[in-house]
Amino acid sequence: MKTDTKTYIADKAVFVFLIFSCFLTVIPLLFMLTASFMRAIDIMKMPYRWIPNPVHFQNFYNAIAGNDKSFIYLRNIVNSLIVAVAVTTTTILLASMVGFGLAKYRFRGRNVVFLAIMATMMIPFETIMVPMYMVVMKLHMQNTYAGLIVPFMVNAFAVFQMRQYIITFPEDMLDAARIDGASEIQIFFRIVFKNCTPALATLAVLTFRQQWDNLLWPLLVAQSEQMKTIPAYIVKFAAEKYSDEGVMMAVAVIASVPIFTMFICLSKYFVGGSSVYSAGKE
Repeated sequence: MKTDTKTYIADKAVFVFLIFSCFLTVIPLLFMLTASFMRAIDIMKMPYRWIPNPVHFQNFYNAIAGNDKSFIYLRNIVNSLIVAVAVTTTTILLASMVGFGLAKYRFRGRNVVFLAIMATMMIPFETIMVPMYMVVMKLHMQNTYAGLIVPFMVNAFAVFQMRQYIITFPEDMLDAARIDGASEIQIFFRIVFKNCTPALATLAVLTFRQQWDNLLWPLLVAQSEQMKTIPAYIVKFAAEKYSDEGVMMAVAVIASVPIFTMFICLSKYFVGGSSVYSAGKE
């Protein structure tokens, strides 16, 4: 009886902790959303009024138009979409192919190759940023979509994620496909790739978010206002003299919509693919 009581108390304590953690996570998002519909003077009033009154839709127009009314934010949104979608697509394709090779093919040095790929995860981006920038300059890719996309077409974590997922795929199914005359390319695209939806969805969300929030590299490569991405625009907009808090919150809300939309659409796959699968026998 005492054990049951302790278990009940522990479960309730964990539940309360999770509710509190969820509350701390949601509050900043709720503040951003409500403040985006308020005038700057109303945001600063204490106590804070969580329900906007009156609702100030002008913030969203000013956010899109910018202080100079150039509407450059729309171009920056398109730039971020192009970069994030392109990098996500190439990462999913290349990482799944590499992961398939490392998981299902036996060749000399396979483990060495895998460990070498994993070792690159330990290298801070700031360490390789300058050499990458010099390469981009030499290839004349500065201030282009290629300069924003090519250096991030695949990454070590994506390879690790896909390799760990594919390694659990039944060997018997692959052997049966080979007996039926299927080529390795057909086996990959028609069998393996189609059955990796949870891992692919998880990788898509994580990669898209990473590129959508990428600030440092676009600041180096994108020199003109027409090539800047959303994070660079937000930094510039927040630093301008005449930007008010309500408009800045509206800018942030607009920038958050694609991420939330993508996560909601893929959420049913996200939990299933977020686990890191243990490797089987080599």
